[in-house]
Amino acid sequence: MELIGLVKLVQIQRASLKAGQRPHSYYDPAPLLEVPQLRLGPGGVVGLAGDGQELVDVHNAAHPQSKGRQGTNGISLGFTSHYQAMRAQFGAHLADGCAGENILIAADRVYAVGDLGAELLIYRGERQVARLTNLIVAAPCVEFSQFAQVSDQPLAAADLRATLQFLGDGMRGFYARAAGDPAAATVQAGDRVFVDD
Repeated sequence: MELIGLVKLVQIQRASLKAGQRPHSYYDPAPLLEVPQLRLGPGGVVGLAGDGQELVDVHNAAHPQSKGRQGTNGISLGFTSHYQAMRAQFGAHLADGCAGENILIAADRVYAVGDLGAELLIYRGERQVARLTNLIVAAPCVEFSQFAQVSDQPLAAADLRATLQFLGDGMRGFYARAAGDPAAATVQAGDRVFVDD
């Protein structure tokens, strides 16, 4: 196992981050909500608030307006190192977590999906609290690309293509599935994340 970083924050999307109708749709990170802990299950994530309230993420199959795609995008993760690269390319407005991943990992290098092994193991102290499998690239959308470019107008085709290419291959983040006992799979800031080959 190789330690790749510590969980910096966990959050849910209370609603879609894409607003409006195409061709006038836009990206709005306002529905993001940082929570103390996430519970990971086969249908996606649930935010566990400090008062005991459970908040269902919009990509969870149980959400009334679910944006879930047959379990492939129920859990998302990203890296602080990717945000550093995105800020260097596009500007300081790309705050850590604004791309909407559920789990943000503090790391010091950029990761491609091939670097993440067969699964990620998450530990709290000496106890494994979650396993993430079926890692795939979270492809960037047009709306996030315009947000990255600070453009409220549609990007020219060449600019959009270049932005999508930069944000591709995992720069925008990854999707995963929870493995093991969903009742025990929780993640919070400070947990350690390992690659398990």
